[in-house]
Amino acid sequence: MNKPTDDVEAVAKLGEARDEVVIELRKVIVGMEEVIDEMLISIFAQGHCLLIGVPGLAKTLLVSTLAKTLSLSFKRIQFTPDLMPSDITGTELLQEDPETHARVFKFMEGPVFTNLLLADEINRTPPKTQAALLEAMQEKRVSSGGTDYKLDKPFFVLATQNPIEQEGTYPLPEAQLDRFLFNVMVKYPSREEELGIMRSVTSANKPEIKEVLDGKAIIGFQELVRRIPVADHVFEYAASLIRATRPDEDEAPDFVKEFMSWGAGPRASLNLILAGKARAALRGRTHVSIEDIQAVCLPVLRHRIIPNFAARSEGMTSDILVERLLKEIPAGAKA
Repeated sequence: MNKPTDDVEAVAKLGEARDEVVIELRKVIVGMEEVIDEMLISIFAQGHCLLIGVPGLAKTLLVSTLAKTLSLSFKRIQFTPDLMPSDITGTELLQEDPETHARVFKFMEGPVFTNLLLADEINRTPPKTQAALLEAMQEKRVSSGGTDYKLDKPFFVLATQNPIEQEGTYPLPEAQLDRFLFNVMVKYPSREEELGIMRSVTSANKPEIKEVLDGKAIIGFQELVRRIPVADHVFEYAASLIRATRPDEDEAPDFVKEFMSWGAGPRASLNLILAGKARAALRGRTHVSIEDIQAVCLPVLRHRIIPNFAARSEGMTSDILVERLLKEIPAGAKA
């Protein structure tokens, strides 16, 4: 078992590594501070991310560059209506042995067998194919021909959705959305950032990306994150936030009862704590604060609460409801 002093040193190293990763990303990525932060939190909390943003915001470039800095294998799947589950997980092929001429089935691995998988426009493929990917995300394995094949470690899925074009798409059901640790909004750049993007991308300069970590180090840091202690008052605050999203609970604020159809389940509570631990460790701290929980609350909850018709008719989004919740639930509250 690791000594506390060893963990303190390891947390400090993780904080330094995080700074180095950001420096490398900054060679090709302009802006997107929150997105980068939330992606790193998700990775070290052993979670998956759903990225919502219009095309052309450098989501693919960000993910592929992140894979380079972390020394991870990277694959990208463009989801389309005709994509089959086997196109993701792999398939059994009949092959003939050149010596014995015996015919045997051999499993050919699909693109899901990688460290970092970019699932582009996941809502453009039918539910059967979505389910195949989501099963691999949850179980960390693929079943074919009665045999289980374990996925590589570490394994992360970063899925994207285009919020504009919804015609002919297959929105992920709430139960499947719940499998994502974070729902990250990729917004337009500011004017200064857009000018920086124009200067950077149109130049002849091709920066060299340095590898900062590798898979073994990432797994070690993931285990470290799990060991970060959490004080009772932080557990209490996280529980208060989650329970306050449920309109049937007595302690739910009046606006929740008025504007929410469904609140967040227990997985949201777990993800708040895990993401809070990862955020603290990435900042070189060995304890989780109330601020950590508040910082990760929006990406954890925005896809886990469902505004009702009254809320939608008044233009109230899940983001607005979560932000109001953070203002109305005091840090010292108990569920």
